[in-house]
Amino acid sequence: MRSEDRAMARKHLDKKLAPLRDSRDFLRPPKGWVKAVREALGMTASQLSRRIGVASPRIYEIEKSELSGSITLSSLERTAHAMDCQLVYALVPRLPLQKMVEQRALLEAKKRVRAASHTMALEDQALDEAALREQIEALTKELLSGRASAIWKEE
Repeated sequence: MRSEDRAMARKHLDKKLAPLRDSRDFLRPPKGWVKAVREALGMTASQLSRRIGVASPRIYEIEKSELSGSITLSSLERTAHAMDCQLVYALVPRLPLQKMVEQRALLEAKKRVRAASHTMALEDQALDEAALREQIEALTKELLSGRASAIWKEE
């Protein structure tokens, strides 16, 4: 994907995810969504189990696995459907995607420039702070316009 396309995709996703990012309203209830919705509907575990087509004890396993985080999306979707609900699934970044990419590019640029600067200092060719900042800024821009995967390399 071209860097312009990636930037547009980030902008689009940031706009779409913004309402979810800061909202505590969408956090899982203490007893889990399945149990909270089932109880709010006045539906027993036995009734839900018949709607899904499983044995009653399976509902308690579903509720328990949701709380532990081991439930599959498939199970959660079947359960939601049986309660006439829609499963909504999203990864919500803690920061806007564009900000995450910019921060990561800056971090990578600092790392690269500082490594080169150290070598130059050993050779008595050290850059002053203003020149370092300039180099970091230039490399950050270069990284942001290049292959995005370059900023996510781990060493």
